[in-house]
Amino acid sequence: MTIFALSSGAPPAGVAVVRISGPEAGPAIDRLTNGKRPVPRRATLRTLMDPDSGVPLDRALLLWLPGPGSATGEDMAELHLHGGRAVTTAVLAALANVPGLRPAQAGEFTRRAFETGRIDLNEAEALADLLAAETEAQRRNAMLLAEGALSRAIETWQATLLSLSARLEAQLDFADEEDVAPLDPGFAADLADLIAAIDRWRGRPPAERLRDGVRVVLAGPPNAGKSTLLNALVGRQAAIVTPIAGTTRDLIEAPVAIGGVPFLFTDTAGLHDGGDDIVEAIGIDRAGQAIAAADIVLWLGRPEDTPEGAIRVGAQSDRNAHDRARYDILLSAVSGEGMAALTELLLDRAGSLLPSEGEAALSLRQRVALDALAESLALTRTEDDPVLIAEALRLARAAIDRLTGRAGTEDMLDGLFGRFCIGK
Repeated sequence: MTIFALSSGAPPAGVAVVRISGPEAGPAIDRLTNGKRPVPRRATLRTLMDPDSGVPLDRALLLWLPGPGSATGEDMAELHLHGGRAVTTAVLAALANVPGLRPAQAGEFTRRAFETGRIDLNEAEALADLLAAETEAQRRNAMLLAEGALSRAIETWQATLLSLSARLEAQLDFADEEDVAPLDPGFAADLADLIAAIDRWRGRPPAERLRDGVRVVLAGPPNAGKSTLLNALVGRQAAIVTPIAGTTRDLIEAPVAIGGVPFLFTDTAGLHDGGDDIVEAIGIDRAGQAIAAADIVLWLGRPEDTPEGAIRVGAQSDRNAHDRARYDILLSAVSGEGMAALTELLLDRAGSLLPSEGEAALSLRQRVALDALAESLALTRTEDDPVLIAEALRLARAAIDRLTGRAGTEDMLDGLFGRFCIGK
């Protein structure tokens, strides 16, 4: 079935782009232009006519993109219309009356590109992330993956795996024949290089930090200034601030982008021993869990109680005298003293947790698939039997198929492509 949709923003706009994809794309253009189909891949000015009434609809630029060399791998056409509501509505209505055409569903153009092999699952996921990107870091990562950073690496791994498998199968099948040599000495070296390359990708930062933010937890005893500092960091009154100890009893989360880097700041209940308040005890327990799960901890308590790896913050420096040597930073969220230095320190710490320039971060699905691939290849190092090594390589090839979406992903495809807008 041939599909069509408005792929640009809702009218009115300067230009409205309508996409058509499928076997009837060419005939549909013929009907709209009285048989004057443009030369392939050249923008051409044409008058669009209603196929039924013959009434002119618009004077538009047309692109005719025969498959498989198109975005979807199918025959495609793009109509670049004047972006008024009346023009757009009239052209879409005319297309709806063309036999063999129907409106596209959300993400259907991208799904067809995936199904025809124009993109793999990693690139499709990256396009969805690009549409949802809210920070510069998210945009850069989505662009890297959409342009095939991971996919190109996978192609190399796949070619190496196929070569290793063929060499091993040749030994198993034809070892008794004089024209086939035993397994070459470079087999183990090539396998080790493949495992090392995959391990380097497995060591990449998780994409969840780009999407959800670097998790920064503010922790310390009651009345240490955590809530005031949280509000200063996010630039709004996210947490209630009072002189009463224990005002914050639950986790308070506030996302914010600083310098293009997403952060998720979490204020916690004041940590202390004793007390019979059940609600406060639950808050303290949740604070401990948040500290354990944090990427960065800002500790506003006594330096000797600092959790491992936490930043020692001498807070409320406008009214408290701190020994500078015992803290990583002194600040006052009220006066602003030290806040710029704290921001710089957070960005520096975040830089080590996020992908560097040109380095892609991986989603949970991709990391799980890479772990399965690595586990399969690890079996080749624990086995001496060529038959078992060959089976481990087969499992590794299957893991790559799951990574690219060529196998074992049917249950999640509808959810993925449903994230796209109509016309994408």
